[in-house]
Amino acid sequence: MSGDTRFTVTRTLTKEQRARRERLIEAARRLAIEGGYAAVTMHDVADRAGVARATVYRYFATKDHLLTEVTVAWAHSAIDDIGAVAVGDTPLERLTALLERIVYVAAEEPTLTSAVIQAVTSDDPSVDEPRTGLFLFLRDRLSAAIGDPVPEREDVEIVLGYVLLAALISLTSLRQPPEEVAAMVRTAGRLVLAGALAATTTP
Repeated sequence: MSGDTRFTVTRTLTKEQRARRERLIEAARRLAIEGGYAAVTMHDVADRAGVARATVYRYFATKDHLLTEVTVAWAHSAIDDIGAVAVGDTPLERLTALLERIVYVAAEEPTLTSAVIQAVTSDDPSVDEPRTGLFLFLRDRLSAAIGDPVPEREDVEIVLGYVLLAALISLTSLRQPPEEVAAMVRTAGRLVLAGALAATTTP
């Protein structure tokens, strides 16, 4: 089934199909907000979206695949909003503003954040493609926030991506206060960026 599902998801969708797919993603998002990872079942998503259960599998191979697509949609929506406030005169100011805002947005919906982290870190093969797209999107936004040329920029973006993942796990699994997690990403952003820039002056 997964092969057929991948074909269905990756082909060009009609307007009606895109709307149905978005409705399924929204239904899963609402269920995750209400009850976390365990509350999201393909049966309940179908009921919430008003479609047959088989319809869910036409667009998403598994629950984790669906929740990873929820993550992708959530990230685009959240970071579009963050873009309006992640400002600053220096790369460090812009970067730390972005990192902190992601933390605070995630902290507003802890059950959703916990659910999507569990899905995104799954070893389910159907998660691979949307997860890769998500990480590339986040790297692009980190790069845009930094702005100025930075040595080993790709490595900086990858490290900061792992910092964000650790931050979201700290919020959900470890239940650390958002203020402490925001301080952690601010410090990490400063140290990673400073280390990369210092490399240019090292003999």
